[in-house]
Amino acid sequence: MLYLFLKHVLIGPWLKILWRPWVEGLENFPTEGAAIIASNHLSFSDSFFCPLVVPRHITFLAKSDYFTGRGLKGRLTKWFFNGVGQVPVDRSGGRASEAALRTGLRVLGEGHLLGIYPEGTRSPNGNLYRGKTGIARMALEAEVNVIPVAMINTFEIQPPGTIRPRLHRVGIRFGTPLDFSRYEGMEDDRFVLRSVTDEVMYELMSLSGQEYVDMYATRAKELIAEGGMADSQASVDMGRG
Repeated sequence: MLYLFLKHVLIGPWLKILWRPWVEGLENFPTEGAAIIASNHLSFSDSFFCPLVVPRHITFLAKSDYFTGRGLKGRLTKWFFNGVGQVPVDRSGGRASEAALRTGLRVLGEGHLLGIYPEGTRSPNGNLYRGKTGIARMALEAEVNVIPVAMINTFEIQPPGTIRPRLHRVGIRFGTPLDFSRYEGMEDDRFVLRSVTDEVMYELMSLSGQEYVDMYATRAKELIAEGGMADSQASVDMGRG
């Protein structure tokens, strides 16, 4: 109920008026059944604009920090994410990653849409980074299609670290569903998982027009922080390396 209220009454109408989102490829969005919605991740606002333009509810795997904050802000954040049906996951790796995988499979097993950001975190500078193979394992184990979706210009309106979004028109571009049934029974093959993940990332690169950097976004953030250089220059240097 809160999800519908936020989407159609409290937040959705303002997003449409102020940011005028455009949509391409909505005919590729599944009208029924389970599927994975795989998106690039440029901004906190991605999780608002994508659900805004589709007719079905998308359950995103949200980092557990959103559910454990303290004070008024923490309680409001937890209330919001619980209310819109998002699922907390621990991104620390190891057993936590396996638990996140099982949570995603449960959502898909119930016939729902699961939203995943394969990069695992927001891009620090607008580039597209290497995807993590959890998305491939879920797609193969659940035997579902992956729908690639590119968020356009959301980095410009609210890059990481920015609280107040700027006014700039955004876009959402859906790609053709990706069918990986040819890899049935191979969900434990790490080479297959990497191949599937890279195919998803290639589609996201093609849809978004982003420059692809073959390293994880978490590592890119570390290099930017350690080097103390501008994000754009770090992007160039890492791409050359």
